[in-house]
Amino acid sequence: MRSSLSRRGFLAAGSGLATAAALPALSGCSTLASADSDPDTLLVHTQLGTTAPGSATYTAVVKAFHKENPGLRVKNLVNGDDLPQVYETSRLARKEPDVVMVNLYDKTLAWTDVGATVDVKGYLDDWGLRERVLPAALEEWTDSKGRLRAFPYFATNWPVAYNTALLERAGVDSVPTTGDQLIGAARKLRAKGVAPVTVGGNDWTGQKLLAQIIQTFLTPDEARKVYTTGDFSSRGAREGIDYFVQLRDAGVFADKAEGLTSDTMTTQYNTEAAAIQSAMSSALAKVSAGPAGHTEIGGWPLAPGASHSKPTILRSYTLIGFWISPNGVKKLPSVEKFLRFMYRPDVVSRFITESGRDMALVTDTVSKAFPLVAKAQQLGDRVGQVLLPDLYVPPTATQPLITATSTAFTRGTSAAAVRSALESAYRTA
Repeated sequence: MRSSLSRRGFLAAGSGLATAAALPALSGCSTLASADSDPDTLLVHTQLGTTAPGSATYTAVVKAFHKENPGLRVKNLVNGDDLPQVYETSRLARKEPDVVMVNLYDKTLAWTDVGATVDVKGYLDDWGLRERVLPAALEEWTDSKGRLRAFPYFATNWPVAYNTALLERAGVDSVPTTGDQLIGAARKLRAKGVAPVTVGGNDWTGQKLLAQIIQTFLTPDEARKVYTTGDFSSRGAREGIDYFVQLRDAGVFADKAEGLTSDTMTTQYNTEAAAIQSAMSSALAKVSAGPAGHTEIGGWPLAPGASHSKPTILRSYTLIGFWISPNGVKKLPSVEKFLRFMYRPDVVSRFITESGRDMALVTDTVSKAFPLVAKAQQLGDRVGQVLLPDLYVPPTATQPLITATSTAFTRGTSAAAVRSALESAYRTA
């Protein structure tokens, strides 16, 4: 993922960038030109339309929306990981889409603060949609100034998947819940030619697992301070890094994890080349029927003296939200119709049943066709929860932290060197 524009940089660029200079960098600019002034056309910038889980469902529900609202058309501009950059370019040219569907992470953390998108709290209340949103989701999407950045929509559980068939074949009778048990299981798995924990040590999946392990000895408040400031010198943070290094050098992670990606991780688990993966809901939904049939969902094993009483998982309600742009404010009646439709219980249920998505909205629907997602949804208080650092890491430190993550997963790198790499990610951003 690319590094973020700073708040100052975004504003400075916007003051001097002409429309003619900005638009060629934006794919689909002809769509923008034709739709930005049409009150009956809503331009939605989304990541759903690529390979992202939920894309097919989104296409289907937009078609249903058109059928119910024949006078209003939704046009979709689709991008993948480059969506934030593309949107920022369009906003600088004042040709931005009306609604943006993207997560709260990295670049997007600054959008409401610099006026690239608007505070939607009043609209949520005026349109009677507040009761549809889980309180935890509203909390995560609200910034320090009380502004609601977007309408929450997708959420995610991020537990650990254990292939019990591979564990049993290696002589491991139960899912490990302590670090010592995990190290013992890793040795037995390796003796059978199976990688223990597969992880994308060269991308965001590794960054999240590293952050989760570091928090073994941190309270939520302590973790929040660590990832806001980039100061990993506290006792708890140092103990967490030591625990990670102990696991790494004991062979817990797949060979050459520092070069693996999320795609590699998914492939290794699906082909049963690896027995364990830290997997968010969208990855759990992709586990094929074979390994899914003998996968148990749990948390990350703890070390003695941990700040948590149960193995931990990550949870987040900020995976995708509906952001309203300044152009979208000019089309509020159309935006309201679209969001009311997307918040309807029957539409929300479709994303759960058809795509295995977790939602940030109130619903009783369970992902029956995606058994591992359903198991994660039902973990409840059988696991503990650590902080997802995305809301606290400064946007400019996001990419450097991923580089530091690769360093951390490299066998032989000392705990002191791991800490130095993490802190340098903040200083050099």
